[in-house]
Amino acid sequence: MISHVVLMKFNPDVEDSDIKDIEDGLNALPDAIAEIHAYEFGRDVVRSERSYDFALVSLFANLPALKRYQNHPDHLVVLEKLKNLCQNIITVDFEVSLRVDPTDSISLSEIPNL
Repeated sequence: MISHVVLMKFNPDVEDSDIKDIEDGLNALPDAIAEIHAYEFGRDVVRSERSYDFALVSLFANLPALKRYQNHPDHLVVLEKLKNLCQNIITVDFEVSLRVDPTDSISLSEIPNL
């Protein structure tokens, strides 16, 4: 599986309504893009000097699935809005192995496309 992590630093003049619009757009993507297995995002709560303002962490079955997500028209709309609001966007994509706590009640058959 591939974990896709994105950190965003907003421009100083970005309004709360702009961020809410981004959140709404991101929130709609898992329903529109089947390749997304997990999708979490949110605003930074620590607000330290080195903190970025916003993060997104998502999970995909493999690199081709990540590429389909990145090129999906609904994702491109949100990405274009982000580019206009951010002074910096950084990403990292890395392979992960799914680790399940043996005391957890989830069965591997419950995880999509595993």
